[in-house]
Amino acid sequence: MGQGSGFTALVLNEADGKVSASLETLDDDALPEGDVTVAVEFSDLNYKDGLILGGLGRLVRTYPHVPGVDFAGTVVASDSPDYAPGDEVVLTGWRVGEIHWGGYATLARVRAGWLVPRPEGLSARQAMAVGTAGFTAMLALMALEDHGLTPAAEGEVLVTGAAGGVGSIAVALLAKLGYRVAAGTGRAETHDYLRDLGATTLVERSELETPPKGPLARERWAGAIDNVGGESLGHLLAALRYGASCAAVGNAGGIPFSTSVLPFLLRGVNLLGIDSVACPLPRRRAAWERIARELPLDLLDSMTSVAPLSQVTDLGRQILKGQVRGRTVIDVNR
Repeated sequence: MGQGSGFTALVLNEADGKVSASLETLDDDALPEGDVTVAVEFSDLNYKDGLILGGLGRLVRTYPHVPGVDFAGTVVASDSPDYAPGDEVVLTGWRVGEIHWGGYATLARVRAGWLVPRPEGLSARQAMAVGTAGFTAMLALMALEDHGLTPAAEGEVLVTGAAGGVGSIAVALLAKLGYRVAAGTGRAETHDYLRDLGATTLVERSELETPPKGPLARERWAGAIDNVGGESLGHLLAALRYGASCAAVGNAGGIPFSTSVLPFLLRGVNLLGIDSVACPLPRRRAAWERIARELPLDLLDSMTSVAPLSQVTDLGRQILKGQVRGRTVIDVNR
């Protein structure tokens, strides 16, 4: 199934508990098992990529390892009836880049069931500007809509951690669809950026971190996409309007938080968990089709920077420090 010419990859190795990365040329026979081989064009940079590159969180257990939790490219070989050479595909989730080699390489081999056809009108670079972050933002919006949220809802939709990858795309997507968006941020330098994405209100992080005086606060938010988690999530739930929902993304790492049952009992609020890793294929495909139709691609391009594979390690350190704004796409062929 290999192509016989070798491929370039960012390879992680571990020695004495420390993880190091280097660009290497590998034989195609080194690729892991799978029924579809993809010539990767672009990957991206997520917070999880930063953890993996830094050897943090024990997300990777076996070395050597090729990281990169997302990729977009073209099928070059397939043993699956679902894909043929020349098909353009996208992969996010399924713990690729963690327990299976990922997208920081010019060639990848995966299971066919992990792939999604790249929607028409969305380039490979744009698909990775969306990546896991944008896919998660769309899943969060779909979950809120499943629970009754519409642009006509009274009040604003709050997006916490709004300048990050998920947050930026959530703000742009909600605004494009006619929602009024409140963007939560702790950095004054992101205010103009968030307004350009369509935020109607800016909310300081310190306000969101201040606990309410009681188990319930003034009803304020028509819905929320939470990318921060922790104690502020409990405060957010106390300020949701009656029957409103919060799609929770930021607690995926197991950050503890506490809340009263009163928002659930007296206001009927909903706390919705978003799993972008093993999302069922029909919903995964529906989310990608909606992204291609509804996400403002000009704004997506404006929030995206492109970097070569050689810069990934440095960028991983930056994203862990909160120094990366918007979306970073990795051109694996540069």
